[in-house]
Amino acid sequence: MVPVVEHSDLVSGDGVALARAATAVADGFAGPGLVWIRGAPVQRPDGLYDEFLRMLARPTAQKRSWGGAPIWFQRGWTPPNTEVSVQGGGAPDFKECFFAAPEALDPLAAEQWPELLCPNVWPDDAPAFRDQTLALGRGLHGVGMALLAAAERALGLPVGTWSAQCRGAAHVTRLLAYLPLDEQQVRDGVLWGEEHTDFNLLTLLPGGRYYRNGVADTSPRDGGGLYLRTPPDRDHPTGRKVPGRPPPGCIVAQVGQQLEILSGGAFLATPHGILAPDEPGFLRTSAAHFVHLHPNTILTPDPSRRSGSAGRYDPPILAGSYATKTLVDIGLAPPSVLDRFGYRHYDRLRAVRAREDAS
Repeated sequence: MVPVVEHSDLVSGDGVALARAATAVADGFAGPGLVWIRGAPVQRPDGLYDEFLRMLARPTAQKRSWGGAPIWFQRGWTPPNTEVSVQGGGAPDFKECFFAAPEALDPLAAEQWPELLCPNVWPDDAPAFRDQTLALGRGLHGVGMALLAAAERALGLPVGTWSAQCRGAAHVTRLLAYLPLDEQQVRDGVLWGEEHTDFNLLTLLPGGRYYRNGVADTSPRDGGGLYLRTPPDRDHPTGRKVPGRPPPGCIVAQVGQQLEILSGGAFLATPHGILAPDEPGFLRTSAAHFVHLHPNTILTPDPSRRSGSAGRYDPPILAGSYATKTLVDIGLAPPSVLDRFGYRHYDRLRAVRAREDAS
């Protein structure tokens, strides 16, 4: 069901190998909305997960100094139950996170979108944690860029059509800890992560790790973890929920909303969620790297893909505005930031009239 793409094909100089990769990407992105990539130079970051949990074990007061609400939790620490689900009616996700930007940011865009392209925030005394997080993000980002080139080839677009719009963007690497549930929460069917689609371009997942009582453990008996909803078909009008665990040695690459829009619906954003196991006490760590468009990119279908997609993805919107709206929806940015968009000179006129009335 999910195609396997060989990383060696993605980065090959051979036309046959590149075409083979593009075909697999087209099949995966147009079908389930993802592919499995085999042989990528990115290992499951078990050592980083151990270090991450040691960071999370620090006092809350110390962790609150790593980022926070003023930068919409886009760098540093995100407390538990901060992010909420759109489809879940505002229910919080049971997770604790850390965000970092592994790639250089466009300095002008950082002035225009200061919360989306803000500097990294790190614990002062954890250089290994910083270096391992950045190395993981850079490795995954390289895979994402090679995959994006294959997606361009799959649709007959010149290589660089979309990847050129990613330079200096707010690419972020996220470490996640899905928190242990108690027996009542397990009985209630609490989800670690409600079903959703990612709002970025591509999401790269190197695989997670389970812990119990602070010690790395084998997976719980029911598996838990990532699940996917397949596209609806005649036999399954609402799709099927299937496990998203890739074959050994593979990482997962998912389509995000931005790529669905650019492709005019040729590629489909992947509905997915995180299931908690049916046993209490398990914690799950994972990592994700999110490839984004530059915030000043106009988010609209490529001209070659507009036929048949007009209306579904209109009106056009800046990628930064799209990201901001989504961060408001999931509770990381305050609704008041939406007042930044549009004509602001009413405020200036209001101030002038107030002075006039006072004189």
